[in-house]
Amino acid sequence: MAETYDFPDGLRAAQLDLHRTRAEYAALCRALPWSATPEPGWASEKHVLGDRVVSFPDSAGYTAEQVAEVERLRRRLLDLSVTVSTHPYWATLTADVVDARMALKRTHGQDEGKAA
Repeated sequence: MAETYDFPDGLRAAQLDLHRTRAEYAALCRALPWSATPEPGWASEKHVLGDRVVSFPDSAGYTAEQVAEVERLRRRLLDLSVTVSTHPYWATLTADVVDARMALKRTHGQDEGKAA
């Protein structure tokens, strides 16, 4: 049976914000050109073990706005990670801290309904 924890609201909010920021960062990365700097396109050679050839078109590189957004999100991810991992709540637990941290990561589904 899964144990329940009484996480402080601030810790739950920081974890939820971490999930959301990580998703936003992943979506941004998927939308960016394959190279941060302008680079010519290229294709891999056929490999002995398969016929798959991977090719990339020319990359215009990131715009100044894209670079700024990547930096902003990375900084936010680092700040939120530190906030969650160093929260004073963790010092109140005597055992199963890893289980509690994993439970906190799974609480975001429960919080989604409350955050609306």
